[in-house]
Amino acid sequence: MYSASDLKKNLKIQIDGEPYVVVDFQFVKPGKGQALYRCKLKNMVTGSQFERTFRSVDTFESANLQERTMQYLYKEENKYCFMDNESYEQVYLTAEQVGDGINFMIDNLDVDILFFGDQPLGVTLPNFVDLTVTKADPWVKGDTAAGNSKPIIVETGYQLQAPPFVEEGEKIRIDTRTGEYVTRVKE
Repeated sequence: MYSASDLKKNLKIQIDGEPYVVVDFQFVKPGKGQALYRCKLKNMVTGSQFERTFRSVDTFESANLQERTMQYLYKEENKYCFMDNESYEQVYLTAEQVGDGINFMIDNLDVDILFFGDQPLGVTLPNFVDLTVTKADPWVKGDTAAGNSKPIIVETGYQLQAPPFVEEGEKIRIDTRTGEYVTRVKE
């Protein structure tokens, strides 16, 4: 159980049987009376957001969330299929639930999926993924007008900036949190 004084950003709580995450938090102490906690909450199932004010005596249940490691298998129309590595159970997530992870997911990639009961909520990718460059314009020595980076496209279709020495066919490491180039990968 959490009390209102435990509220902070990114805390996951359960209200009326639904999981919520605290998006924004503000402590207010009026001149007289008891302290108030103003929160912006986001429903983890529907994605809807609203603001709510709590008193210091209010209590909350912690959200019954679990993370399971699953493997990305394939995309079917607007759904993404994942398989549990232990039970071989398959789960489908929408593009909204996968979010920006779409740019970095390749077949057989292990990811963590957050569940509320039996309902999948979202995906957490590894911090770094190795992808093959499918399109990179050649770099001419002395071409400094373009700066020290050039646009490239990787096998998932994601476009990013990379150093001029990166060529087509090379594997590169990308930080999935920022979407930026990290280094070349030697095979």
